[in-house]
Amino acid sequence: MAEHTLQGLALYHFESCPYCQKVRRAMAELGLAIELRDTRQTPAYREEQISGGGKGQVPCLRIEKEGQVTWLYESDAIIDYIKAL
Repeated sequence: MAEHTLQGLALYHFESCPYCQKVRRAMAELGLAIELRDTRQTPAYREEQISGGGKGQVPCLRIEKEGQVTWLYESDAIIDYIKAL
């Protein structure tokens, strides 16, 4: 299955987080390429997430649509969102 790159989406995560792994696995199963922003390897991503979304919890999906930015937390909510795309 070819990957479908989704514009305006970024997943804030880190490698060893089991909830992040669950979301990345769902992305792979769905063939979706979403930009990954590792908050442990790149502290600036964590700062960006806290200033924009209010907390540094991962996984977190940043959704930018029509100039509006929404921050979606919780792995199950993120998976439900990407399945509906």
